[in-house]
Amino acid sequence: MTSQASNWTKKELHLYIFLLCANADSDESEEEITLIKSKADEQTFQRIYDEFSADSEDERFEKIENAIHQFHYSNMELIQLRKEMTEIFQKDKKYTLREQNLDRILDNLLY
Repeated sequence: MTSQASNWTKKELHLYIFLLCANADSDESEEEITLIKSKADEQTFQRIYDEFSADSEDERFEKIENAIHQFHYSNMELIQLRKEMTEIFQKDKKYTLREQNLDRILDNLLY
């Protein structure tokens, strides 16, 4: 695995996490992707999306965990990130069991 995560900005990490949220039910809806795209410029989104698509599930979690430990998040930043994650989960009007499980896993990684 090539760990490009060590070079991510917080914004790039958030995009990667949002893509994981959108992909939790193996169905990235157009609404979810549009919402995620609105959070970054097209070039940054495409670069992170390409990296995300090339990574296995294990690599995704490892990259997120490594990157989270590099940044020192305030409680307010974590609350905002959780709010945006919830927005992604709810965008397609479904909150599947797989999304709920991912939500719990990400909670453990973030806190």
